[in-house]
Amino acid sequence: MLRAHQAVLKDLVERYETLRALHADRATEAARRRMNDAAYRLCEATGTREVDTALLVARHQLSRTRTAHGSLLSR
Repeated sequence: MLRAHQAVLKDLVERYETLRALHADRATEAARRRMNDAAYRLCEATGTREVDTALLVARHQLSRTRTAHGSLLSR
């Protein structure tokens, strides 16, 4: 299975979370559409169908990448 680049995943997670917070604050149609688009792209990038699952998969992949490169290891 192809995986999205870590920078793409990080951007998608941040974008979705920002838009979700914006939608919670200002429940406008535009905010909802943008949030749904971000959710769709996140699901597409992770090969999942539910945004909650996509977030878990993305975070797991991001943490594995950071761990593999040593950035989470204490010195």
